[in-house]
Amino acid sequence: METATAERARSDKSVSMRIPQQTKDLIERAAVSVNKSFSAFVIESAREHAIDVLLNQTVFNLSAEQAEAFAQALDNPPAPTEKLRELMKSKAPWE
Repeated sequence: METATAERARSDKSVSMRIPQQTKDLIERAAVSVNKSFSAFVIESAREHAIDVLLNQTVFNLSAEQAEAFAQALDNPPAPTEKLRELMKSKAPWE
C-alpha cells in the first residue's frame, strides 16, 4: 500500500494559477462530493479531459467508397498478428 509521502515524492511539479472565486468554489464543492481533495480532483479532471482532447484529434476524411471499405473492415476484421499483439501491449502516450 502506498503512503501519502511516497505519492508526494513522485509528484514533484507545482502548478499555480488564478481562477475566479466562483469557479474555485464550484470545484471545491465537486471535490467534496466525491470525497477528494481539491488538488486530486483538479488533477484527475484535467488529466481525463486531456486524454479526451487527444483522442478526439483523430479525423478521418473518407470518400463514400473509402467509408464503405472502412465499415467492411470494421465488420470483418483480420485475425490479429504478432505486430498487433505487441502494439496492444504498449502503453498509451498519456500513461
